[in-house]
Amino acid sequence: MQLQNLTAISPIDGRYRNQLASIDDASNAPKLDHYFSEFALIRYRVWVEIEYLVLLSEEGFLALSAEQIAALRKIYAGFDVSDAEQVKNHEKVTNHDVKAVEYFIKDKMDAMGLGDQREWVHFGLTSQDVNNTAVPLSWKHALERELYPRLDELIEKLRRLAMEWEPVSMLARTHGQPASPTRLGKEVMVFVERLEHQLRLLQQIPCSAKFGGATGNFNAHHVAYPSTDWIAFGNKFVEERLELRRQQFTTQIEHYDDLAAQMDGIKRIGTILIDLCRDIWTYVSMDYFKQKIKAGEVGSSAMPHKVNPIDFENAEGNLGIANAIWEHLASKLPISRLQRDLTDSTVLRNIGVPFAHFTLSLRSIDRGLGKLVLNEEKIRADLDANWIVIAEAIQTILRREKIANPYEALKALTRGAARVNQDTFSQYIDSLEVSEEVKQELRAVTPFGYTGVHPPMAR
Repeated sequence: MQLQNLTAISPIDGRYRNQLASIDDASNAPKLDHYFSEFALIRYRVWVEIEYLVLLSEEGFLALSAEQIAALRKIYAGFDVSDAEQVKNHEKVTNHDVKAVEYFIKDKMDAMGLGDQREWVHFGLTSQDVNNTAVPLSWKHALERELYPRLDELIEKLRRLAMEWEPVSMLARTHGQPASPTRLGKEVMVFVERLEHQLRLLQQIPCSAKFGGATGNFNAHHVAYPSTDWIAFGNKFVEERLELRRQQFTTQIEHYDDLAAQMDGIKRIGTILIDLCRDIWTYVSMDYFKQKIKAGEVGSSAMPHKVNPIDFENAEGNLGIANAIWEHLASKLPISRLQRDLTDSTVLRNIGVPFAHFTLSLRSIDRGLGKLVLNEEKIRADLDANWIVIAEAIQTILRREKIANPYEALKALTRGAARVNQDTFSQYIDSLEVSEEVKQELRAVTPFGYTGVHPPMAR
């Protein structure tokens, strides 16, 4: 069958493609095919090869005019599918993907009247000088243009909800049991703080690249031009032109340590988001949240009443897949036999897969949050049904007043009791041998107001 959304093996390129690919430039959908497709990999390789050629010219190895440099840069700036197909046609002959890119650029140079300069393309390089700069560059762009902004948007949305729900007192549950009340907004801020911290840690990890010849020592460059400082040239190319961090001592390939650290960082964020999804799912199951209904949608094929929290379930599922792949990539990529083996090549082609599943989860969480409708009546009813949780407050005040064994007294009063309500505590407080002032203080404690303090939530 011809490849299309319905015949794709992976749901990333099938069911979910419209949520992940560049349908049109005006769409707010992620454009992951710009960074992780075969087309994207070829384009970024062309980008690296041409910028390398330009720097060689600027350093005096060949002479290109400003007009010629501008024309060369248009090759990758205007790179389209037909160009990629030309590269693939070369690959059918060469059976080598990077060599095919070299021949494609040489064809373009011949057409531009630069045939006498064509052997400067890929001068002194090995394939990994191109791959280990092209992939980090596309990865960096994907992080900066897709992942970081969308995480920032999610964090900001959660912050707004936290501030909106800050006044809402809510029964907490530790070990699944009723516990000291909290505020709904503060519980959302827990995730804001966690996500924000992990995102900032992730952003501190550099996007690293390898550029140094067949075994990392500029052997071919040095033998051809022994008086040139190729280390300075490589640093300038990678760090100034591509805005990546150049690794100084390498084998034929990059270390992948920073890339692995980034993947571990994204995995931690994914784990936090799974925690968020499960908490909100549970609040929905407790009826603390209703969900907005969309006309025509079906919650169950059998039960007409159902409105399922499917966005959070889908997000959790996609995060699980993403985390499993991130974990494999992060543990596999930094390992290579001696100066190189090829196991990184096929693995590296899959970095867009967990990125896509992670991106899908962000979109699902965003949709799910937008459907939530706070059910304060149910939240207050749960508090009213659990006066038992103020036992902690009562015994703590009594400790302050130096009353003997208040914890044990409250334990006897509340633990295992068939029913504990406001009257239970009123009668107990009346029986205490403390001042009337302290009794008034104790009577003022309710599940609705016993929520402690937390820092301000303003930005």
